[in-house]
Amino acid sequence: MRLKHVLHLGIKELFSLLRDPVMLVLVVYVFTLSIYTRATAIPETLHKAPVAVVDEDRSPLSQRITDAFYPPYFLAPKVIDQAEMDARMDAGLDTFAINIPPEFQRDVLAGRQPTVQLNVDATRMSQAFTGSGYIQTILNEEVSAFVQRYRTIPTLSVDINLRARFNPELNKSWFVTVMGVINNVTMLAIVLTGAALIREREHGTVEHLLVMPVTPLEIMLSKVWSMGLVVLTASALSLVFVVQGWLGVPLQGSFALFLVGTALHLFATTAMGIFLGTVARSMPQFGLLLMLVLLPLQMLSGASTPRESMPELVQHIMLAAPNTHYVQIAQAILFRDAGFEVVWPQFVFLILIGATLFGFTLARFRKTIGSMG
Repeated sequence: MRLKHVLHLGIKELFSLLRDPVMLVLVVYVFTLSIYTRATAIPETLHKAPVAVVDEDRSPLSQRITDAFYPPYFLAPKVIDQAEMDARMDAGLDTFAINIPPEFQRDVLAGRQPTVQLNVDATRMSQAFTGSGYIQTILNEEVSAFVQRYRTIPTLSVDINLRARFNPELNKSWFVTVMGVINNVTMLAIVLTGAALIREREHGTVEHLLVMPVTPLEIMLSKVWSMGLVVLTASALSLVFVVQGWLGVPLQGSFALFLVGTALHLFATTAMGIFLGTVARSMPQFGLLLMLVLLPLQMLSGASTPRESMPELVQHIMLAAPNTHYVQIAQAILFRDAGFEVVWPQFVFLILIGATLFGFTLARFRKTIGSMG
């Protein structure tokens, strides 16, 4: 193997990418607008939900409950009549409609258990589920605080002191944003390398390589370092300018250590992309293969749901996937400020998995090149 050949072939790959506007737009989009929309449009998060209140009690307690709903979780509540409640719900104007019955305050102070009706537009499924719990909590807290002013409530023997570590605001966008970058690193590494190989096959440039004094190892290494460099640079810029700058997500750990882990991950995933490129005969086939491979990798890696909540068999199987260890590295470094002494096992796993994938893909690539010759 001659490093000069690897360097020049890699530069050729970079120029080929520059001449492909579709791929360039994809690289820019997945690390900018895709990250932004993922962070700001989270369907399961309760955000500015419209709520209406039918106040048939007209008491200080009912007014206190009405005033407890405010942004960012809810819009300022609309006080309506009972006759309007169903019509507004049918028209989709309100996600939640609260009906406070007459004599509500009097029944509460008398120790009775009055019923508050909550109507929910369940077609807005994620907000309906989350918002119902929020509203129940708000009602209980406001009623409890109001009653304590009129009669003695026995204090609880245990007081829970909640400390939210690493995300004190409990802001879901912090987690979703970083994991979006992590998933896009995996996706783009596979797409760019696989598409580069298929593009050469479709344009007939593979035959030109076969008559040149280059080896399959040199060709493969050139694609790995060039496409890996593109993804590594794009992900670093995305973390600095989009995640930290645009979205204001704080990142805690060593940026250099994270980039080293990203480079090891790219070594494995770019080899995986080349392997898929040798299997697929066209870009449509490559797209279908990508869906079959990429979706399970991302869903089961721990980037969407904790691995501990998955079946044990799935957890063991996914240890063979490089992005499982990459997600652990990213979460440990960027969220919890972990050092190398914490994440070194994941680094070792990435090296072993990358070497195995690279060796297996090289054998397949040699066979493919041989059949073309």
